Amino acid sequence: MINRVVLVGRLTKDPELKYTSSGTAVGTFSLAVNRQFTNSNGDREADFINCVIWRKSAENFANFTHKGSLVGIDGRLQTRNYENQQGQRVYVTEVVVDNFSLLESRTTTEQRQGDGASQNFNSNQSNGSQQSGFTSHQQSGNPSAANNTQAGPFANNGQAIDISDDDLPF
Repeated sequence: MINRVVLVGRLTKDPELKYTSSGTAVGTFSLAVNRQFTNSNGDREADFINCVIWRKSAENFANFTHKGSLVGIDGRLQTRNYENQQGQRVYVTEVVVDNFSLLESRTTTEQRQGDGASQNFNSNQSNGSQQSGFTSHQQSGNPSAANNTQAGPFANNGQAIDISDDDLPF
């Protein structure tokens, strides 16, 4: 049996993060996913898909996404039911998220949200450089140089590291 769902869309509102009585984090959100075709008026319609995410992933998702964030999710489709206060049986179909990916930079997200509504994710910046988690490349005089300026074990305090082909052991 196969039950896999892969979606790319935008959040319709900020994720809602709650905790169960045992302390397990659970997040719920709705994802707007554009259809591949247009309707008779030439407009592109979207499907609004309910999703649920659990544990540490739910906390991370709630911390790093907001209304309008472009995300990719991978999970499974689940149907459950319960009896509401009026005694009626209610059926719910939702995607239980296993993995997610943020598909745009923090800068893009913040610009879309506007100055007043954005959270300050850049409070840990050094020298004004954007810590977006994406690799940035700078042009230098040596086109064969490795110009990865993302912080890592071989970073040169945020500066590009020039390595010529003659310096490589292979």
